[in-house]
Amino acid sequence: MDPIVVFAGTIMQAEMLKSLLEDTEVEAFLKDEAMGTIAPWQASAGGASSVKVVVSKNDYEKAMLVVAEFEKNIE
Repeated sequence: MDPIVVFAGTIMQAEMLKSLLEDTEVEAFLKDEAMGTIAPWQASAGGASSVKVVVSKNDYEKAMLVVAEFEKNIE
């Protein structure tokens, strides 16, 4: 698997997106999850200590459709 980061944000955002991706049969993983759990106030959306959602290179295009819709709804 060639992992690609498709999103970075708070632990709650990352968990929600991971669930949405898995609902569309895209296997997703969280990176830097511990920091987002231990000190969530430091996990600014996409900034320092953010939690990253990672998918396989093979699922990138399918994942980005879900990510785009998710980001539209969190603005």
